[in-house]
Amino acid sequence: MKIYFSGSIRGGRDHIRWYDFIVKELSKYGEVVSEFVADKSLTSYGSLDMTDKEIYNRDINLIKDSDVFIADVTIPSLGVGYEIAYAEKLNKKIFCLYYQEEGKKISAMISGSPFLKVFSYKSENEISDILKNIFK
Repeated sequence: MKIYFSGSIRGGRDHIRWYDFIVKELSKYGEVVSEFVADKSLTSYGSLDMTDKEIYNRDINLIKDSDVFIADVTIPSLGVGYEIAYAEKLNKKIFCLYYQEEGKKISAMISGSPFLKVFSYKSENEISDILKNIFK
């Protein structure tokens, strides 16, 4: 199974610790084709050795080739939103995760969509349980 994982890069890397854990957990269920999202050396400038067009083409092709799409939507990101919409257009199975924090809400375009399954978490154990349920 090919899994595409989406998380904020240029929108901010404050959630990188969680991305790393999510990618490690996802790798139990298949090949994570976008594990670079969890690369701790990647800054909010993104990949410096690729043009924006190369990044776009790479990511679109990886989404096309994936069996399932998982996104962490905790940090608002235009790129993540675009990728979700693209995956939806391709009728991919889409699951969104977000770190639940008092006083913060995710976009209504995500939480209100009938095409996405959205899960909140507060711990690594909750992420593990969510992914077990998704892939059972």
